[in-house]
Amino acid sequence: MNVGIIGFQGDVEEHIAIVKKISRRRKGINVLRIRRKEDLDRSDSLIIPGGESTTIYKLISEYGIYDEIIRRAKEGMPVMATCAGLILISKDTNDDRVPGMNLLDVTIMRNAYGRQVNSFETDIDIKGIGTFHAVFIRAPRIKEYGNVDVMASLDGYPVMVRSGNILGMTFHPELTGDVSIHEYFLSMGGGGYISTATG
Repeated sequence: MNVGIIGFQGDVEEHIAIVKKISRRRKGINVLRIRRKEDLDRSDSLIIPGGESTTIYKLISEYGIYDEIIRRAKEGMPVMATCAGLILISKDTNDDRVPGMNLLDVTIMRNAYGRQVNSFETDIDIKGIGTFHAVFIRAPRIKEYGNVDVMASLDGYPVMVRSGNILGMTFHPELTGDVSIHEYFLSMGGGGYISTATG
């Protein structure tokens, strides 16, 4: 399995390190840094990291990757998007500079928790995974959502959601060293997922 990670900006190295950590226990997992459409063509699944959503959008558009992500995701490629990545795959980004891919039926409020100085860490309970120590850095908020499974919430707002082959979260799972969310994502490649979403 080739796990692609959008490699222009953001927490790229941290995601690579987590996937490599898993690959030492699970054979057949390779990591690809995605900077060209051809790199994405070789990927079986994709991680869109946190960072600066406007910068990531500009670069993946310039390199012809934006539309290709949408096409591959609609064909069933598993996609995991964290923080800024979640903004990019949302239905509504609330930012004209960053049109959402509409891969997740969520409406986003950017930087909802404040500036970098307002970043925080807390334990959350994730359905199917358990307790996870989550790091929120200039995190967006899922203000509204439709047909998605809410896997974790904080203060009444979803912080991790799934719809079929698409997994999104407002926090940074790559910053803790805990591989459980990435392992969950890597298990999404096959069939057998039954949605419990309503709405």
